[in-house]
Amino acid sequence: MKKSVLFGALTVTGLAAGATQAATLDDVKERGELNCGVVTGLAGFGAPDANGVWEGFDVSVCRAVAAAVLGDPTAVNFVPTTGQTRFTALASGEIDMLARNTTWTFSRDTDLKFDFAGVNYYDGQGFIVPTELGVSSAKDLDGATVCIQTGTTTELNLADFFRNNNISYEPVPVETNAEAQQQYLAGACDAYTTDASGLAATRATFENPGDHVILPEIISKEPLGPLVRHGDNEWGDIVRWTLNALIAAEEFGVTSANVNELASAPGTNPEVNRLLGTEGELGAMIGLENDWAKRAIAAGGNYGEIFEKNIGENTPIGLARGLNAQWTNGGLIYAPPFR
Repeated sequence: MKKSVLFGALTVTGLAAGATQAATLDDVKERGELNCGVVTGLAGFGAPDANGVWEGFDVSVCRAVAAAVLGDPTAVNFVPTTGQTRFTALASGEIDMLARNTTWTFSRDTDLKFDFAGVNYYDGQGFIVPTELGVSSAKDLDGATVCIQTGTTTELNLADFFRNNNISYEPVPVETNAEAQQQYLAGACDAYTTDASGLAATRATFENPGDHVILPEIISKEPLGPLVRHGDNEWGDIVRWTLNALIAAEEFGVTSANVNELASAPGTNPEVNRLLGTEGELGAMIGLENDWAKRAIAAGGNYGEIFEKNIGENTPIGLARGLNAQWTNGGLIYAPPFR
């Protein structure tokens, strides 16, 4: 009897868990639109263009997921979030996923009950100061006022850095990057600190970028990536493997220009065949059509294309690949096998 009761309880629990796991995918399909949390505005990473169309490095991940699930990269409702509001929006179900320069940390993964789908940008925290300040190192900022976004990992990193170097600072709390930029340019703070990529993106929008210098110190590890809620494993798999598809596509030479041709018939590389759905049934394993990855890649290109278009060295942001190069080129970027 006890065994039967236990088995019944486990069965109910399993069914409930299965229903939870399928909830987000079902909701997105029924709604016909992906609700994706993004930054309030950060050049190159996430911001609306002159016509109000959202674009950027993180935005492209949202569009790839929408393409994989719905077959339409434009079927996205972009929800701007701040460092303070982003986690509430995700936990409450207001958004289906978050893709806005968010650092993967222990507490966010466990205490806040989120699942990170991977790393789409390896970053670190830095400082920007006016050139006229005459500062060449962050260790020279003793007594400085520092603009810092609340609700971010940068707050603790900043405190640790100044404490470790036995110097003092006065924080100037801001809620968004736009507010930080405004306060910094108005002279309300001597320095602004955030992810180095964010500093490069912000400086690129200045009227005179050369009047500002990003200091050499990188004081933290900031692995940035998209995230979803705990307990929705099927949806987490979809977001995770969509990101992996973009990364793998670059490694295998699959681009927005040739993906349709390569997906028209099996080729000589079995992993590319499985990735593009001409061999095997990977799509069925995550509840999608077999051409899900082809659609994701066609939406905006592979990882390298997305990087170069939005934040690469030939853009105003001007970021080198660095740690974000493919593993075959000395970087940390690679996808697990598609098999």
